[in-house]
Amino acid sequence: MSKYDVVIIGGGLGGLECGYTLAKNGLNVCILEKNPVLGGCLQTFKRRGVTFDTGFHYIGGLSEGQPLHRIFNYFNLLDLPWHKLDEEAFDDVTINGETFHFANGHEQFAETLAEKFPNCANELKKYVAFLKNVGDNIFSSFEPRDHKEFFAESLFARSAYDFLNETISDSKLRDVLSGASLKMELNAEKLPLYTFAQINNSFIESAWRIKGGGHQISDSLAKSIEAFGGTIRTKANVTRLIEKDGLISAVEINGGEIIETKNVISNIHPANTMELVKESQALRKIYRNRINRLPNTYGMFTANISLKEDCVPYKNKNHYIYEKGGLWDISKYASGQKAQCVLVSYQVPEEGERFTRNIDLLTPMLWEEVEQWTESTVGRRGEAYEEFKKQKAEECIEIASKHIPELRGAIEHVYTSTPLSYRDYTGTKEGSAYGVQKDYSQLMTTLLSPKTPIQNLFLTGQSLNLHGILGVSMTSFFTCAEIIGMDKVALFLKK
Repeated sequence: MSKYDVVIIGGGLGGLECGYTLAKNGLNVCILEKNPVLGGCLQTFKRRGVTFDTGFHYIGGLSEGQPLHRIFNYFNLLDLPWHKLDEEAFDDVTINGETFHFANGHEQFAETLAEKFPNCANELKKYVAFLKNVGDNIFSSFEPRDHKEFFAESLFARSAYDFLNETISDSKLRDVLSGASLKMELNAEKLPLYTFAQINNSFIESAWRIKGGGHQISDSLAKSIEAFGGTIRTKANVTRLIEKDGLISAVEINGGEIIETKNVISNIHPANTMELVKESQALRKIYRNRINRLPNTYGMFTANISLKEDCVPYKNKNHYIYEKGGLWDISKYASGQKAQCVLVSYQVPEEGERFTRNIDLLTPMLWEEVEQWTESTVGRRGEAYEEFKKQKAEECIEIASKHIPELRGAIEHVYTSTPLSYRDYTGTKEGSAYGVQKDYSQLMTTLLSPKTPIQNLFLTGQSLNLHGILGVSMTSFFTCAEIIGMDKVALFLKK
């Protein structure tokens, strides 16, 4: 029977980063992934020779001296084929047919938008100064302090929506500044200011794609973990956590094999984690109920479109397109409502090529829209489901075609995914795009600690504090600190 210092459930980004940190620190680590491939939302798939990303599209703050550069340097990820987006317009935001450019650099970002909103020039300076301050202090969270006290006194406890209204007087400009925020769930009643500020700031610092697919991140981390002596197993579905004397003593995989361990880190959804603990002396019903009742953010519908050669010019930017204003109401749309917005993401072509071979179109989708097929499995959901996806893809193509006139005539194949797809391929509860929904007014119930009532069972991933590549990476350090101490984690980051 195998025995490890730490067993990690789930081979997504958070699980792999925890495995890297702990294995590098000399712990005997085993990562268990239920799917045939690692990566979670970093997974890619290939159709007719064209590679598509499932959930990874671009990242921010990767230039030297910026937060993600420091983190990825630690994880040995800087040598991957990173591709910097257009500094003068890494994002275009179109609302009601009018397009606005997002430029890299805080000063340039404010000056570019001030050309369209001259009366708000000072407000824009104040806005970017605030975001920059958040980014400059991101690593202060590694300083020793009480976890609950930190979040209660931080920007997590302030409303992002209220901040925008207090800082920006023009309602159109407030929409524009929120326009690249399909990277989070815009919810006026709940979204914490820190989430809004940290994510938007990182992309204003710098914006990057990766040539060849996000799987290269997980592949690199896995290679390093194994070089440190760690073990990685795919097709290893954790079916039970075995508790003895108030601690998790072993993990059951695939309904039979038992692996002994001193500690467990779960990178899957907290509610799914609780389901693995069938009987427990430490997990009270009140804790289980709290976790199970946590609301999840909405999911995403994606149309992955392969294109004919030499038809659609590559754009070194992303394009967020909204049919109308009122962006903070997007999360309130009714189930079954026609798509109102779309994110257009281009695949980086090979060297010297002007045209892209595929684009991704993404739009928010509620779990309720696919809930009728929840008991079905991949590839066997029936004709009604396929027709539903076809219609949603057509709605997205219709929006994008208004700004990419070559698109319709260039389409070869369309591949689609819904929150059901994300649930089945990544284990994400309800196919949520950003994990558990955070509420600035209910922090102690919606922001989760890596610690659980079981002393050697820990959580990590997007559902705890922050989502996205930067957020999950930060959270992985908090989780590892519970096992090896924050002083060692902070020391590693300095190297």
